[in-house]
Formats: sequence, structure tokens, C-alpha cells
Amino acid sequence: MDRPSAVERSLRKAAPHEIFDVIRSLIERRHHARSVELLMADYAMTRLQPIGVLPHTLPPLSVHDSAPGRAFGAQKPHCVYDASTSTVTAHLPVSVRGDRLGVLSVKVEGGEDGLAADAVEQLQECADALAHEVVVAERDTDLFLQARRAERLTLAAEMQWQLLPGRSCARPEYSLGAQLEPAYAIFGDSFDWSASADDLYMTVSNGMGEGIEAALLTSLMVNALRNARRAGLNLSDQAYLADQAIYGQHQGSRYLSTLLLRFHLPTGDVEIIDAGSPRIWRMRNGAVEAVELEAQLPLGMFQDTAYIPQHFKVEPGDRLLFVSDGVYDALSPGGEKYSLRALAASITSTRLLPASQVPRAILQELLGYRGPGPAVDDSLVVCLDWHGGSDSGGETAE
Repeated sequence: MDRPSAVERSLRKAAPHEIFDVIRSLIERRHHARSVELLMADYAMTRLQPIGVLPHTLPPLSVHDSAPGRAFGAQKPHCVYDASTSTVTAHLPVSVRGDRLGVLSVKVEGGEDGLAADAVEQLQECADALAHEVVVAERDTDLFLQARRAERLTLAAEMQWQLLPGRSCARPEYSLGAQLEPAYAIFGDSFDWSASADDLYMTVSNGMGEGIEAALLTSLMVNALRNARRAGLNLSDQAYLADQAIYGQHQGSRYLSTLLLRFHLPTGDVEIIDAGSPRIWRMRNGAVEAVELEAQLPLGMFQDTAYIPQHFKVEPGDRLLFVSDGVYDALSPGGEKYSLRALAASITSTRLLPASQVPRAILQELLGYRGPGPAVDDSLVVCLDWHGGSDSGGETAE
């Protein structure tokens, strides 16, 4: 068994708020770096912001048109030569299991030829080690979470962001990406996922209400579903337990429209419950179509509701898009719903992007379609690319 590297050992010994200081000192010593900077992606996934004590004094950088943003988007190291200072800056993605956290930027002396491949590899190993420690450290320090904020979150948004599993993840069988808008003042839409050796569980929910009430309702649902899932219950019983938890608290006056899914990773078989749900769109072989399901009652609407799963199959190369009503029902200035034509066009136009970048791109197109003015509802997009398990293949069975 490989022993942890010296970098990993140093990070593990450090206090949570000091892990960046430790990696910076180590890189400066080993690579004679002139500067080392950690930039974190904000909640809207549009800015990269340096860590530090609030308020932020250094300007953020754009994810879309900056050198660090290029490394963040491509998820590959990007080196930039500066002739005026005879330095090379290596921008290195800071990511863990497909979840994109930010960028580590390291400036060293160098020429036009850039850095040697082994030096870039060593720096990327430092960025990878740092990513794992940031995820762990966030349990015990606010330093990295504060760097993700371009503005103050509402209390409801704070509650809901803490419920989310991440904004992207990847395994050999699939890649996932998700985004909520408006990022700093959301109204209750939510998503969740969890994977085991053989199964991926997902939920996608349309929120109800506004502010704290919406956040509390969503929190109740998410934790009820997690409680049932972690007890080993099947999908129908998970839905039933969450339904009863919400009904017991609100007696049918508040409820949640939710999709519950279980992907069998070796085969691509999908079990799904449509509890008054968000919509699913599928891209297969370049064609975009809505996945039609038999809608059942939202969670918490009535007592003792029985939920019956449906089944279909994903094939290697399939892309599934899950969208909330804030996307589907958004209106153009002329009054046309986004769902009629624009959504299918947006799915097609983003077909070459990786799953982690698709939600942000679709929501950006939605903003242009909807026009100026504040959003009246959450907009949630989740993208799943199915790469295929060991036994995947065959015809769709709906």
C-alpha cells in the first residue's frame, strides 16, 4: 500500500484554517515560487475569488475570460508566460471526485517554454491534495466557504446550500453537474445524490413558498429521504416516509414536487418515482426529447399515499437534463414559455460541454431569454451524462 506523500502528511497535521498556508509554504520552498494563490469558485459559478478575511479586498476573476478560469473550465493545468517578469504562472484545477472547487495559481521563474512536465505534475498533485483537505476542513472552518461568496446569502439560501451534496461529481459510469439560480436568494428548489458500489440515488425537487418557510420544508424533505435511504429502504418506501414526514408536519397545506431515481450502475436500469415532479429531457444520438412519466401526488399532499416506481434504461452516451418549473415555465418578454422551443435548443447548443458545465450554460441562456428583471422563482438544472456500466446496453424499456 502506498504511503501518504509528504504533502498529504503536512496538510493532515495542519489546523483547518491553516492548510492553504501550509501548502503555500511547501510550494514556495520546493519550487522557489514567487507567489501562490488559491481562488475559490463562487456559488453562481461565475467568479473565482481569493481566500482571505472578509471583506474581500482583492478583485475576483471571471470564470469565463481569465487564465485561471481557463484551467477551471477545462479542468487541466494552464501555464501563462510573462515576458516582463520572466515568470510562468501555472493555474491548476482544485477538484475532488469531479466537484470543481477552484484554482491554485503558482508563479515561478521560467522562460517561454513554460514549466517542465514533471514540475506541472508535482504542482497538480499539490492542488489535488489541497482539494481533499479543503472538503474536510470546511467542517471546522468558514474560511473557504466565505471565499465562495460574491455577496451575502439570504438565510434561506444559507440553509439550502448546506443541504446540497456538491455541484458536480464523476465516476466511470456517469458525470453529474447541477446549479441553482438565483444563487444568493433561492426559494426552495433542491437536489441530492448519493452513490454506492451498485446504485446512484438522485432526487430533484421544486420548492414551495419563499424564504425560511421554503427552506425548512425542503430541509424536512431532504433529511427524511436521506434517513430512509440510509436505513436501506427501497425507493417506494423512501417516498412514503418523506411523504408522511411532510404531511405530519403540515397536514397537506404544504408539499413538494419531487423526482426520486435509482440508477443501477452495472446495467443502466433506472427506477423512478414522479411525485408531481420537475421535468426530464433526454438527448440520445443528437435528438432531444421529453421523458414522459406517470405523475403521482407530490410529497406531503395527502396522508398514506402509495408511490409506484416506473422503469426505463439509459444507454451509453445518453444525457439526461432535470429542470425545475423556474426553467420550464419561464416566459420571454413576448410571453412564450421557455419549454416550448428554447429549452430543446439550449440542450442542443450545450451538447459538447461536460456535464459539470451544462447547468451554468443553460441558466445563462435562460437569463438572456427571460430578459432583465429579478427572477420570480428558482431555476434548477441538473445534468447527468451516462457513460455506461459493465453490463449497460440494450433497448429502452418504458
